[in-house]
Amino acid sequence: MDTVVLTEQLPKLLFAEDGGGLVQQELSFMVLLFIAAMVAIVVRRIRLPYTVALVLVGLVLSFFPNFLGFTVSSDLILAILVPPLIFEATLHIPWRKLKRDLLPVLLLAVGGTLVGTFLVGGLVVQFLGISWAAALAFGALISATDPVAVIAFFRTLGVNKRLTILVEGESLFNDGVAIVIFNLALAAGTLSGSFGLGEALQEFFIVAFGGLAVGLVMGYVVSYIILKNVDDHLIETATTVALAFGSFVVAESFGQFIGVDELHFSGILAVVAAGLMVGNIGLENTSPTTKLTLDNFWEFLSFVVNSLVFLLIGLEIELAQLQPNIIPILVAVMAIILSRGLIIYVFSWIYGRFQPRNRIPLNFQHVMYWGGLRGAISLALALSIENAVFGSDVALELRVMTFGVVLFTLLVQGMTIEKLISRLKLADKPPQRVELQRRQATLFAKWAGKHELDRLRENGILFKDIWDSMGQVYDEEILDKKEDLRTHLQDFPELEQEMYLQAREDALNAERSAIGEAARRGLISNEVHDELIIELNNRVAALELIKKNRGLDVENKEVHHG
Repeated sequence: MDTVVLTEQLPKLLFAEDGGGLVQQELSFMVLLFIAAMVAIVVRRIRLPYTVALVLVGLVLSFFPNFLGFTVSSDLILAILVPPLIFEATLHIPWRKLKRDLLPVLLLAVGGTLVGTFLVGGLVVQFLGISWAAALAFGALISATDPVAVIAFFRTLGVNKRLTILVEGESLFNDGVAIVIFNLALAAGTLSGSFGLGEALQEFFIVAFGGLAVGLVMGYVVSYIILKNVDDHLIETATTVALAFGSFVVAESFGQFIGVDELHFSGILAVVAAGLMVGNIGLENTSPTTKLTLDNFWEFLSFVVNSLVFLLIGLEIELAQLQPNIIPILVAVMAIILSRGLIIYVFSWIYGRFQPRNRIPLNFQHVMYWGGLRGAISLALALSIENAVFGSDVALELRVMTFGVVLFTLLVQGMTIEKLISRLKLADKPPQRVELQRRQATLFAKWAGKHELDRLRENGILFKDIWDSMGQVYDEEILDKKEDLRTHLQDFPELEQEMYLQAREDALNAERSAIGEAARRGLISNEVHDELIIELNNRVAALELIKKNRGLDVENKEVHHG
């Protein structure tokens, strides 16, 4: 894909050639948003994933070609819709948990995408007889699991936290590899292009690490300069929006800033790095009001953009083209199923041999295999293939194959993965833990009611006799709820250990925040700050080791009983 320059592309995306383009685009946006809201209301009453329902509605709307009056372009998806979704997702990925599984994530993201590209490409060449360049281009664009689709599905299912990190982490990082190979395959398809291994590796490292560097630098600036020093939730929220889009633009257009037009970095990896920086560092420097505003804003924006993405996927897929190309589509579907299975199970086995204490459980591997969904990223790359590169017939065949694979993964895999997760008991919570949460919530509610009574009494709003009678009732209820909670923990002592570990982690995080606040106020020197943080990190590491060993024991019990 060529470097995306929004100064040139953005007007084309927002305005049509005629004078009424802005009004038409605004009307189309409002219609899509209204449809998304109606779909969200309907899926509450039926057991159908929201994203699947959006795709189905988009497929129905595709039978009315002039319904919205605009066409879906690769730039619209990659430059406008994908950055906010990826940024919002990375805001909620804790670095300490990602760091634990960073090696398998990178192994699958880099090695898995490379292997998948050549496996899919080889099968396509063998059965369809197209050129190696075209086959590798298809293998690259279809091998990377789509973060938009994966994150949307896993958010709604509420799966195990570590499994979520593994799947989302892979899908967020593997796009840089896929896009580099895709661009090299396009270059090999031209008369002047060549496909050299050395050149390919060099470009991969430049594009991938350059994108990560851009995102880290811009995320650092926003986290330590804006979010730390500006106490205004509106300005801080606007800054994060600028960062989400700006990191993508700066990375993709980096060469133009330094006078080297051919140089560009991975915009998607830049957004990933910027989001991780803000989510793990920037949010610690903000006020509670800003955190709440950021959470609410990005949750809303994610819902809007996510709805548009899946509606547009359904709109862009032309069902009339699928039937004449059913053989290539079946070959493509079988190729991605076989390659995905080989990648997940073999790479997980290799990782488990070197890291046996942090191995990936087999039931996790099953979900990672079947949860390798394709969506907006694959569609955008397929739409960017020009007819002049491989010829109009091959370009059309690659696009239709992509449509078929995306449709298969979203509808077939997307509609069955919930049953798989349920059967593997990865989203089920033990009844005793649910009961613990219920008793804790009831106790917290009673405490909150008592504190509110005390506040009303202190402010002179509540008379003493009323406060005495109501307070006595609350005190008795609080004692009863405490006794219920204590009895439950005695019946299930493992829950008491979990509560202790979680409380200890919360306390250590509070100590870390207090040390940072003391340094910001000038109460302690940088040397004292660093010394205390190192000591605190050692205690956190010891706690993480206890939690990890306990988690492994639980996983081993589940595997044994399973």
